[in-house]
Amino acid sequence: MTASDSMALEEASSLEVVEVVDRPAFMVVEKEWNALVETTRDEPFYRHEYIRSWIDNFVPDAKLKILTGRDHTGRLVAALPLVADRGFFYGVPVRRLVSPTNVHSYRFDLIAEDREAAARAFFGTLAADDTWDVIKITDVPDGGNAWDLYKVAMEAGFPAGSWESQRSPFIPLPSSYEALETRLSAKFKANLRRRRRRLEERGAISVQCVTGGAELESRLEDCFALERSGWKGRNGTAAAQSRETHGFYTGLAHRAAGGDYLSLFFLTLDGKAIASQYGLTRRGVYSLVMTCYDEAYKECSPSHLLLEEVMRLCIARGLSEFDFLGCDLEWKLDWSPIARPHHWLFIFRCNRLGRFLRKAKFGWIPAAKETLKRWTSR
Repeated sequence: MTASDSMALEEASSLEVVEVVDRPAFMVVEKEWNALVETTRDEPFYRHEYIRSWIDNFVPDAKLKILTGRDHTGRLVAALPLVADRGFFYGVPVRRLVSPTNVHSYRFDLIAEDREAAARAFFGTLAADDTWDVIKITDVPDGGNAWDLYKVAMEAGFPAGSWESQRSPFIPLPSSYEALETRLSAKFKANLRRRRRRLEERGAISVQCVTGGAELESRLEDCFALERSGWKGRNGTAAAQSRETHGFYTGLAHRAAGGDYLSLFFLTLDGKAIASQYGLTRRGVYSLVMTCYDEAYKECSPSHLLLEEVMRLCIARGLSEFDFLGCDLEWKLDWSPIARPHHWLFIFRCNRLGRFLRKAKFGWIPAAKETLKRWTSR
């Protein structure tokens, strides 16, 4: 064992791991949880109110297994929120510990001052717990702290595997919008100018921003109505069409407004909202959570025009990055070819079932799909 390994084990053993298993106990740690996030990786997705809003709306009755790590003074220095459930893995019933995430989470990670010490302490607790067959942690960014948990598990001989789930485009913001324009293609810039002129011919354009206050509720509903009016509404996937999703974004908006990091932007034509954005800003990064537009104005690309205005405002505020979140859709890549990879991490119980599940997920099933692909391409 190297000196650094010895030091890491000593630091891990000095952490007291305390499990939070219900909502009241989770509420107690809100202040120190957010203090930890703010001093490590201050992104909205890791904050207490984001995770709480998710749990309250998507799995309100779930059994929580939130690992917290405290140093010798009792200070919170690490946290890993998990939810216990039962499900099927390729038809096999399994007991799971999963991150509190879905398509509305965008990014997830272990929160820690010392990532290696936290990973070793937390995995020691998890390895000693025989109530799970598989741990699934989704949408961990490259370089995220949860990779250390994955590494420690593999070092301990536990079957594990990962796969890339999405690449999220982002733009490092320069000091001026003119500098940003130099990165855009000539064709894309020409299209923006043409569509702006086309929209201006139809009326007066303006941009509105709501960050809280008495009008927040009504403007948030305007945002939901715009989304429901488009293809998501036709597909039944708009936020307003799901009680859980509507509740999540509504609760999060109010809590983010209370923390002064919410922005609801609207592009209006003669006072009528034709495009909107739901954004969150932390540590100099604007994260685009939701965007939608009135399809009656599709030929004018109102979403792109609003994006242009919001980027100007972000640069004027001195922000360092515009994060599109989600997958690398073509309209996002029009703005930036740079994308941040995210992975799903799987850790299986170190027994016969775990080894079987690992081989199925990362061996047999991919091989079968590849064989089928070769046959169908002939």
